[in-house]
Amino acid sequence: MNTLISAAWLARIGLAIVILAGGVWGWALIRKVGDSNVCMKESLLYSLKKRGRSMLPFAGVVLLAVVLAPIAGIDEKTAAVVNTLLDILLILLAGWAGTLIVYLFSDMAQSRYDINVKDNLSARQVHTKVKVLQRIIVVLIWALTIAGILMLFDQFRMLGGTLLASAGVISIVLGLSAQKTIGAMVAGLQIALSHPINLDDVVIVEGEWGKIEEITFTYVVVKTGDLRRLVVPMTYFLETPFQNWTKKNADIIGSVFIHTDYTVQMAPLREELNRLCIQAKPLWDGKTCVLQVTDAGPETLVLRAIVSSPDASSAWDLRCQLREGLVEYMRTNFPESLPRRRISMQPGAETVTEQP
Repeated sequence: MNTLISAAWLARIGLAIVILAGGVWGWALIRKVGDSNVCMKESLLYSLKKRGRSMLPFAGVVLLAVVLAPIAGIDEKTAAVVNTLLDILLILLAGWAGTLIVYLFSDMAQSRYDINVKDNLSARQVHTKVKVLQRIIVVLIWALTIAGILMLFDQFRMLGGTLLASAGVISIVLGLSAQKTIGAMVAGLQIALSHPINLDDVVIVEGEWGKIEEITFTYVVVKTGDLRRLVVPMTYFLETPFQNWTKKNADIIGSVFIHTDYTVQMAPLREELNRLCIQAKPLWDGKTCVLQVTDAGPETLVLRAIVSSPDASSAWDLRCQLREGLVEYMRTNFPESLPRRRISMQPGAETVTEQP
């Protein structure tokens, strides 16, 4: 019996030493990484400080209790309670440490890829994958932590045996009750691996234009142009068609429609469009700048200017500038080419009037 008790204490002390060694190794790893990447070092140190600030006092108390308890000389009944309490604290500390390690590796992976650059598709894919997998791993860690604590008590061990004996019925009940949750988890894994969406993607969801702001375990937050947030279930992006304007790259082509009279002169308008595009750089990426007549209605022609931009936000600003510039150019230089309505009046001599 004494041998078993000694082994249990040695195991607790060994676990405490492992957690302490892991902390020292993590600190050394951060310093080593920081030698080659100062920005990454600052990011990891900030993450460690933010997430480990409350853990350090707790870890110190637990480790001190583990070392001092064997030499405290307490009676057998009290020792059993203390042993159980220390086991619970060590399991909680291990779960907390595992969570901190996951967050540190997540921050390390994300700090290598800057999402604020222009061509950030690879970075957005990495950030999406890391965040989804990070949440899944953290949930699994705490599920195992809670299970480990419950298994310390005989009542829950007996319950576990009963559950295993009736595993068929339990699995059916759990499957029916948790199918949406499991479906959301599977959808999260699919999104993390296949990338139908990524963080900062520009999408059209339910007729709303916006950017993917956050991807959680069960839902996605889409930030619209007027700063509203659409909260969309994770499974929506696997089951419902939607537009992703930045799936492969951020380049996009925008259109500007203008109605004119049939007397319009196209050559000066094309020259003015080219001038406006050059003047609007970097909103215009220099690839596409075309003016075409796309329709001839009963009273007006429909002109469409097609221009390309490096991203959706730039395309919107460019379209607004070109629309304003072309209208102002026509109003100043070719007012007769603005839309007009012609009326022919009879009887008598045919009179034709023009109404601008």
